[in-house]
Amino acid sequence: MKLRVWFMTAFLIVMLLPAAAIYTYYLLLSHLDQQQNVQENLDVLGRVGQIESRLQEGELYQIQSGSRYEEVQKLADESVKIKLYRYDGIMLFTSAPDTFHSPLLRENQQQLYSHLYELQKNHRSYSLKKPVFDGSRLIGFYQITVAREQWLQGVSQRTFWLTAFLLFFFLILYGVVIYIVHRKIARPIRLLMKQMTSFAEERAVEPIPHRTRDEIGELIAHFAKMREQVLQTREAVKAEQREKEYIVASLSHDLKTPLTVIRAYAELLKRNDTASAKERAEHLSILLDKTDYMKQLVDDLTMYSAMRSADYVMELTEVDGEELFEMLLSGYEELCANHGFRFQQEMCVSGTYLVNVPQMIRVVDNLMNNANRHTRPQGAIGLAAVSAACDLPAWVFPAFQAELSAWRGSGVVLLVQNEGEAIPVHAQEKVFEPFYQMDGARTKKKNGQSGLGLSIASIIMNRHGGDIRLWSEPGYGTLVACRLPEHAGEAETRRG
Repeated sequence: MKLRVWFMTAFLIVMLLPAAAIYTYYLLLSHLDQQQNVQENLDVLGRVGQIESRLQEGELYQIQSGSRYEEVQKLADESVKIKLYRYDGIMLFTSAPDTFHSPLLRENQQQLYSHLYELQKNHRSYSLKKPVFDGSRLIGFYQITVAREQWLQGVSQRTFWLTAFLLFFFLILYGVVIYIVHRKIARPIRLLMKQMTSFAEERAVEPIPHRTRDEIGELIAHFAKMREQVLQTREAVKAEQREKEYIVASLSHDLKTPLTVIRAYAELLKRNDTASAKERAEHLSILLDKTDYMKQLVDDLTMYSAMRSADYVMELTEVDGEELFEMLLSGYEELCANHGFRFQQEMCVSGTYLVNVPQMIRVVDNLMNNANRHTRPQGAIGLAAVSAACDLPAWVFPAFQAELSAWRGSGVVLLVQNEGEAIPVHAQEKVFEPFYQMDGARTKKKNGQSGLGLSIASIIMNRHGGDIRLWSEPGYGTLVACRLPEHAGEAETRRG
């Protein structure tokens, strides 16, 4: 239950408690009055009847000394009060010892004549007032008041028990509120503060045993969710830092070898003045190759770092699919022929696509360069772009066709396949990591490649809302597929 419901309920009970107590008190008194009404009336009338006969004497209704009323005083006690008035309203006698009496005190005539012969009942007593006549002449009035002793005793008992019950109920309610405040607010907040401190100090965080879905539970759940997000962010930062350290170490290693070669050949050219023109040309060719390799490495690293940046913006343009892939797939037949590879190409593309053309060219170039480096002599390389409505090329390795068909989805897939040595299963996902080498040796250089080609291709496809995947099987070779979603609409910008 929500805490606000608990507190609103408690507040409502506290607000209604006085009204409920008054109503209950009224019901108790009404029930008591109904129980005692008849018997009490009979008892009062009997006691009044015994006194009335003594108050009929005419001498009592004259102004005289107080000793004359001693007999009347004996008729009164703590529960019976008697008052005598002369015909003109002057009070002659009262049995109440604490009542101020003076012979000159006169009762209001209208009040004196009101409710004659009526047995008046109020909360504390019964009262009967009657006139006294001497023949036909009015000589005075007497008023007898009888206290409701049993009634007052019952009222006192019920007041005590009701007060005790209300006090007990209030203590129970107070205890429940204190328990709820401690269990649902104070203790969880204290544990949450302890958990926050542990988390800030990167110590183990113990779970909080608070299972209810109240506001504190939502706060704890929100903190747990926030903590998971912070932990994920920390891990991402650590992973990024490890990647940066690895890239720096790899880059340092990859630059060290060509720099050593460049320095060695430069010193050789400087010292060896008798070298022939052919030797000098060979030395200069090696220097240029190593310089080109270093430039390629720096360019790829710059591109990789830029694409991994959160501020990198990739402008996407809507283009016709057939025109796009006809341009992307052209120009590789001669490259394969120069290396003695058989080249297979197929294109079946429809629809429009939102792409960054230069980056897509980079993807195809990187994949084709990898295929050329890892194809066995006289092997075949396949390059294709196929929309979802078209069949896969017949030259796709049978081992990959079923899984590729399930993975391709809608849009278009770009396929680059080569015949060569298979990539081990444990390395097929890691090949998209920067500078990854299957044999773990960085001394085996990649024929002038930076080792970032597949990583850059993966980032580019992700920035296009697509995906990239690799299949490799012994006895066949390797297939790399890039999935690009079809798009129709205005050009837009993607921010990584």
